[in-house]
Amino acid sequence: MSVCFPDPESADARGLLAVGGDLEPETLVEAYSHGIFPWFGEHDPILWWSPDPRMVLFPHEFHCSRRLARRLRQGRYRITLDHAFEEVIHACATHPRPGQQGTWIVPSMRRAYVRLHERGIAHSVEVWEKGRLVGGLYGLLLGKVFFAESMFSRVTDGSKMALAELCRLAMADAWALIDCQFYTRHLASLGAREIPRARFLSIVRPATKKPGGDPV
Repeated sequence: MSVCFPDPESADARGLLAVGGDLEPETLVEAYSHGIFPWFGEHDPILWWSPDPRMVLFPHEFHCSRRLARRLRQGRYRITLDHAFEEVIHACATHPRPGQQGTWIVPSMRRAYVRLHERGIAHSVEVWEKGRLVGGLYGLLLGKVFFAESMFSRVTDGSKMALAELCRLAMADAWALIDCQFYTRHLASLGAREIPRARFLSIVRPATKKPGGDPV
């Protein structure tokens, strides 16, 4: 059965759009293809968001600093795609973050995204050093839009190297954009910027559709 979400433009000032529902693969694909994503705490109901403005990264605008470029050239790190999805999502959920207690990547969310990965919808980028996972990110790829969910670093620039690889893949395959959801200074330093929700939706809706009109 098709899930019917409210119009994203009806979200409140914080971006909160709806409460409840489920995290079934079909529900998540329908949500993301309309610019909506789940974000909630361990003891909260499922909360659905569509903020305005929306933080996005156009792949060609990724800022690769000289230090990061040198690090990528060193040959010290190996970068892979979809080699350790569950390890990446676990690391994103458990890696300590300054000023943050707990995680929104609760067990039900982890299970939901693992199911999406098994269906070829959710993907991870991994950064390895001597066989150890030291950085990475994960998200959903629908059509020509990558919806980034989270990233982590265990070494300097670990997540940045993963994002650099994601942008390389994005430009090679002509993705429309990488969704970053909310503003952070860290993302802004890497070239991401805010755009109005209306513009975001005008890009995402057609870019996530199959020729027949259904979400990819």
